[in-house]
Amino acid sequence: MSLDLKKTGQFIQSCRKDLNMTQAELAERLGVSPQSVSNWERGESIADVATLPDLANVLRCSVDAILSGGGGNGAYRRHITVAQMREALNNVNRIGELLGRDHFIYNCIIDSLNERMNTTIQQAFNDDHIFEVFVLEFLLACVKNGDYVDPRDVQTNLKPCKAREFVLQEMEKAGIR
Repeated sequence: MSLDLKKTGQFIQSCRKDLNMTQAELAERLGVSPQSVSNWERGESIADVATLPDLANVLRCSVDAILSGGGGNGAYRRHITVAQMREALNNVNRIGELLGRDHFIYNCIIDSLNERMNTTIQQAFNDDHIFEVFVLEFLLACVKNGDYVDPRDVQTNLKPCKAREFVLQEMEKAGIR
């Protein structure tokens, strides 16, 4: 593979802009200078080997994608937000409301979630605190299954609690920043 610094720089810039992030914000997240990010994007230099995995995580792509200027496979299957997870859980509850809690479709979903998560998901539909814990639990499961969850989204949109801090620690262990 021949490294094309211009193509790589354009890819970095495109990913950064897709995330509505400034060069300064990207630099801060990586612990480098904004000038370094500018140099990468102009194709004048490339991030050092130690920085590339963090750059890939922040840009939600793979190191291969960066080095190939966008030609590699992404590191994450999809980007999941706190809002999406809340909506998904609310929709499970809504299925029970629409079809009835005794409907086989609702029961199949609930039984599957209960078995997979070793819990009783219905508790979340009646208690806001338990609901938020399930949101965190499901976000953690998403991360473990290869989805990207932005730690800033978790910090901003979920109340501080032990479960939130645990999920953030697990995300950091997984290399998500």
